[in-house]
Amino acid sequence: MKTNKIGAIDIGTTKICSLIAETDGTGLRVLGIGSVPSKGLQKGQVVNIAEARESVRASIRAAEKTAGFRMDSAVVSMSGKHVSSGNKRGVISITGNRKQTVEKKDVERLLEITRSENMPPEETVLHQIPRYFRVDGQDGVKDPVGMFGYRLDVETHTITASVTSLENLTKCVVGAGVKIDNVVFEPLASAASVLTEDEKRDGVLLADIGGGTTNIAVYKNDSVYYSSVISVAGNQISRDISLGLGLNPELSEELKVRYGSLIPLPQTEKLKPLLVDGEEIAYEDLFDIIHIRTEELLRLVLLQVNNDTGGELDPSTLPAGIVFTGGTANLPGIAEMAQQVTQAPCRIGYPPRVSGIADSISGPEYAASFGLLLWKMETPEAHYRQKMNNRIFKNTGVLSRVIRIFGK
Repeated sequence: MKTNKIGAIDIGTTKICSLIAETDGTGLRVLGIGSVPSKGLQKGQVVNIAEARESVRASIRAAEKTAGFRMDSAVVSMSGKHVSSGNKRGVISITGNRKQTVEKKDVERLLEITRSENMPPEETVLHQIPRYFRVDGQDGVKDPVGMFGYRLDVETHTITASVTSLENLTKCVVGAGVKIDNVVFEPLASAASVLTEDEKRDGVLLADIGGGTTNIAVYKNDSVYYSSVISVAGNQISRDISLGLGLNPELSEELKVRYGSLIPLPQTEKLKPLLVDGEEIAYEDLFDIIHIRTEELLRLVLLQVNNDTGGELDPSTLPAGIVFTGGTANLPGIAEMAQQVTQAPCRIGYPPRVSGIADSISGPEYAASFGLLLWKMETPEAHYRQKMNNRIFKNTGVLSRVIRIFGK
């Protein structure tokens, strides 16, 4: 069976992870992995193109070295506070044929009208995902092509990004020698790798808590319903440790990764202090700082979702609860703490196990990286999204302008 090589580059505030895999259209085999510290990015956005480009290049070269293949193109993740989203509705009359049936061109016309409505010139559409269609008042239609009708409605979840931020991200990747197949909003990539079909149908909130940003996606009725970005994440926890304990940032991050936990401390005995640079630090103090900031972050996520949706979404309306991904999801006890706070089911999202060398990317911090590969695979839904996004990039001219600059 014929196989194709595919690439993915997950660009985050604290790390950049590049993957090379092969697929026959039904399964994946991971061939190469390159994960390096991120430079030139802050809260998900490029702030120094030269540094970010070199970090991307180092990640790509590491993946190519382990795979033994060159990465020619890749699906790339994007995050940052500049990304925004909303549910948009559109309607057209079916008048183009005598049979009075919905044709593919009718669907494309409807989506084009919905996409371009009230679009500021400084923004571009990253994703336009149809949630459902309605034909002559019949709700819940997933594919209206071939149906008889006079009126066609749609509701889409539309995600937009700053043109400037997208161009800067593109320059980093193309400048590192790789063409961009598609740009994917990070929580959608994470959702592709960790959420089950039942969770997406029943209602679930995915919180990808990285270093610089917390990316949110809510799914209901088999489709994304809400998404957003919060500029508070794991780095804020490390900063609080630094300020609270009087430590330098690097040591604070190391303490969080090594000793950080949200598992309740025993009440009957006093724990031995941690010895850091010759000084004793009470473990209880470290625990309190991490617990307070993490609980505050969780409540901030719930508050933003609730406010943005006018109170429509909260844990009680999401039977499948909350799924955590990202590096901060590695904190022991985070799911249990979240369950106590929300009274909703909570779990950690891990990428699926596949063949190759994927065992080294099995943690929740690699959910988005793996999800980018799944996004690229040729399923009908992914193919549709790919086609739509290629058209969007073509219309905005972002990729073509940058490619001309670097001569790729």
